Amino acid sequence: MAVAKAVIAVAGTGSRFFPVAKTINKCMLPVLDRPVVAYAVADCLAAGVERIALVTSPGETGRQVTHYFSEDPELEAYFAARGWQDKYAALATLHTAAEFTFIEQPRDDRYGTALPAMLAADFVGEDDFFLLAGDDLLLRADGGSDLADLAAARKAAATPGAVAAVTIPGADAHRYGTLSPRISTGGHRVLETIVEKPRDYREPTAFINISRSLLPADALVDFAKLTPASNGEYQATDAINAYARDHDILIHPITGRYYDCGNPAGLLAATNAAALAQGLAVADNPAS
Repeated sequence: MAVAKAVIAVAGTGSRFFPVAKTINKCMLPVLDRPVVAYAVADCLAAGVERIALVTSPGETGRQVTHYFSEDPELEAYFAARGWQDKYAALATLHTAAEFTFIEQPRDDRYGTALPAMLAADFVGEDDFFLLAGDDLLLRADGGSDLADLAAARKAAATPGAVAAVTIPGADAHRYGTLSPRISTGGHRVLETIVEKPRDYREPTAFINISRSLLPADALVDFAKLTPASNGEYQATDAINAYARDHDILIHPITGRYYDCGNPAGLLAATNAAALAQGLAVADNPAS
C-alpha cells in the first residue's frame, strides 16, 4: 500500500537568503522554471501520495506557497484566452494531482524542525506519512522517485519507519548530522541514533540525515513530548531518536543527487545541475 500522506516544512525564515527572503519564501526560489518545493511535491506524487500538508509561515511568504498550489481560475482563463494553455498545463495538472492542505506555523516562542509534524498531527491522523523539508532537492537522471524507493525499502524490511540517507566520506562527518546504524534482529541496517556533527568519527564513510523520513502516526507521540534542545529548538531529530529507541527505523541510502537549497550555494548548484540535465547551455557572452 502506498503512503498516502506527506508533510512538507516550508515555514523557515530563510535567513541565509536575506534580504530577498523577507518577501520571497526560500522554497519558492526557482530551479529553472519551478520553485524548489515543487520538486519535493513531484517526488511525493511519484511515490503515490494523495494528500499533502504544506506547513507555511504567516504573511506574504506563506501566501506565495498557498497560491502556487491552489487553483486560480481567473489566471488560467487569462492564459487560455491568449492561447497559452501549454504554459499553464503543468500547474493545472498539479492542482488536481493531490489534495493540498495548508497549515500556518505561528511565529511564537516555539521554533525548529519538529514543529511541522507537531502542527500536522490532526492531518496525519492514524496514517503513515512522509516528513520532508521543502528546500531539499534530489535530482535523478533515471526519472525515479527516492520517496517511492524509501517506501519500498521500508516495506521490504518490515520496519515501522525509514530515513533517507546520503553517503559521504567519513572525514566530512563532523560537518553534518550523522546517522549511526545498528543491525536489527532481521538483519537490516537501522537507526541507533542521529548524532549532530560528531567530533571523532573514524569510519571510512558516514550516513548523513537529509530531512526525509517515513514515519508511522505513533511516532507523533514522541514529537508531542519534545522539549527545546540546548539551542532552544524543537528538533525533529530528537523525536526520531526517541522513537528509534523502541522501534526499528530503516536507514536507506538515496539514489538521487542531494542539494541543500536552503542556502545560496546549494540553490546555485542545483540550478546548474538541472540545466545540464536538460541540455541547457549558458553562453559565455549572451550579448554576442
